[in-house]
Amino acid sequence: MAENKIEFEIDPQTAQGHYSNFVIIAHSPSEVILDFASALPGMPKAKVGSRIILTPEHAKRLLLSLQENLHNYESKFGAIKLPQGGFKPNLS
Repeated sequence: MAENKIEFEIDPQTAQGHYSNFVIIAHSPSEVILDFASALPGMPKAKVGSRIILTPEHAKRLLLSLQENLHNYESKFGAIKLPQGGFKPNLS
């Protein structure tokens, strides 16, 4: 199978990125929406810095890629520890 090669270009402003320590995830039948935000201690609002809209297929590919990359990260740097009683996904 031939592999497609894609060259990527990034402008300096985009390359700086946006810091995020909070993400809100929503979905419809045709889209998965990720709102990346910064939540500061003592502040009542989190400011959304970036919104990414994906198809469900691309969201699944992102999930698998993140799992693989975090596995590689932990193999190199050790386990990522999460605080007790922290994140609890709503899987219902």
